[in-house]
Amino acid sequence: MTTPTSMTEPHIDTCPAGGDGDPSVHGYISDKATYRNRLRRLEGQIRGIDRMIDEDRYCIDIFTQISAATRALENVALGLLDDHLKHCVLDAALAGGPVSEQKLGEASEAIARLVRS
Repeated sequence: MTTPTSMTEPHIDTCPAGGDGDPSVHGYISDKATYRNRLRRLEGQIRGIDRMIDEDRYCIDIFTQISAATRALENVALGLLDDHLKHCVLDAALAGGPVSEQKLGEASEAIARLVRS
């Protein structure tokens, strides 16, 4: 599947040479259940924050929960980034060529977005 990242270059939505040779396998696949469990817990945490607001709870307690949810989401993002670097980017770098440059550029942009957030 390709989705454009800009008007001039298509985005290739595959890892160039997955660990088992399957180009459609993403780096997080071995931890997919773990990531999904963490996201479900986070979803529950967000519902809890909504409930706290609905119940007119003390602002500082709500801020504390928002901070915890933010850290949890950042940890998911960092884990996915680590998996992406160790799998997709490393495989692309070893393969070389335009896909290598694309994956390195994507990784740099993703890191920049995480740092800004």
